Amino acid sequence: MHFVIIAVVILLDQISKYSICDNMSLYESIPVIENVFHITHVQNFGAAFSILQNHRGLFIGISSVAIVIIFYILIKYKKKLHKMYLYSLSLIAAGAMGNLMDRIRLGYVTDFLDFRIWPVFNVADISIVCGTIILAYYILWIEPKERKADDKG
Repeated sequence: MHFVIIAVVILLDQISKYSICDNMSLYESIPVIENVFHITHVQNFGAAFSILQNHRGLFIGISSVAIVIIFYILIKYKKKLHKMYLYSLSLIAAGAMGNLMDRIRLGYVTDFLDFRIWPVFNVADISIVCGTIILAYYILWIEPKERKADDKG
């Protein structure tokens, strides 16, 4: 199931980015809700919030290592780890892979979801953020309860 999640997220990410690149000019912006949410075609040569511009090799290396580690965990420990933990890692890996594919193929990441008060982002970024939130929830609330229950039993 985890690899299905990864495949679906990557597919949605790549289709949405392809559609933006194919149908919009660079920096073109289409208001969905005027001054609140726009579809804006931009290229991100950096990381989150466009930090560390033009460090493509660094991002490719870090992403690749993280993806390999996550896949190792998903394969080796899938029966031993909590489903929430595995789902969070699946979402993080999927997002990392979607953006990695852009960096390798294009040299930048295509972003297009523009809420005007936040840097423009994409489906892969949503996947990474959601996976990270789920992972934090698991680490802060679920895992301590499981550990406490194991200590008692």
